[in-house]
Amino acid sequence: MNDAKLDSIPIVIGREDDGRWWADIESMPGVMAYGASEQDAITAVRALALRVVADCIEHGEDLPEPFSRLFSMA
Repeated sequence: MNDAKLDSIPIVIGREDDGRWWADIESMPGVMAYGASEQDAITAVRALALRVVADCIEHGEDLPEPFSRLFSMA
């Protein structure tokens, strides 16, 4: 999977009152991460999403929707 495909997954970004940034992939419940900067939060949530996908593959489970369109499994 290339970065352009990963970039196609919508990420919602926000900032807490304490200054921390958060990023959320709404189409993957529970996949949310914090970072010191907006980019740190985006990087962290993408890494978490990829970990979730790897776990699904490892256990033979269906991939979450945004990734099922990006990966073609034989």
